[in-house]
Amino acid sequence: MLTATDNNTYRTIRPKILYFGTPVALITTIDESGNANIGPMSSVWALGYKLVLGLGCNGKTFSNLVNQKECVVNMPSAYLHENIERIARLTGAYPVPDSKKALYSYEKDKFSAGGFTKMDAQTVRPPAIAGCPLQLEAVLDNYTILEYDEEGNPGTAAMTVEVINVRAHEDIITGTEHINPEKWSPLIYNFRHYYALGEHLGKTFKAEI
Repeated sequence: MLTATDNNTYRTIRPKILYFGTPVALITTIDESGNANIGPMSSVWALGYKLVLGLGCNGKTFSNLVNQKECVVNMPSAYLHENIERIARLTGAYPVPDSKKALYSYEKDKFSAGGFTKMDAQTVRPPAIAGCPLQLEAVLDNYTILEYDEEGNPGTAAMTVEVINVRAHEDIITGTEHINPEKWSPLIYNFRHYYALGEHLGKTFKAEI
């Protein structure tokens, strides 16, 4: 067990990824024909009602969000990890981009493929996902290309969206406006492994409940 004073056993490493414990989100978007897509992702960061989404530029979620400018950021519970993994190797981009052909195949209907159920959003056109206790309806604010591939094509982007409507399932609400952290257990992506939350250790002085 690592202690607060243990400073003699560190090594410098360079991991391929730095997903050291981030929530999984399912981004729902629609294309120009109104077809819905689900994009699993694990790079989401919130500040107030702004969300920063880290997305690959060769995916359907990126192009749909750029073109249609709306999405729902669905936050799944831990029990949905197997449904998410069913669509992990699927892409809504057709034809499949060259950079994805080795690992991905095209799927028009990821809802059926993953066993997900659509439900209407309240303020945006893309559907939400029933079974996700927290649904953040959002519109595109801006995006920045972070890196390019060897051919000079956009590789990854940081997309900022503005949350305009929040829906939460009654089971995780306490009072009128708060999420009950004792009832809400987000799915966590920790170095490419799925985890639920562990034991409750305490709370910050800013906690209101």
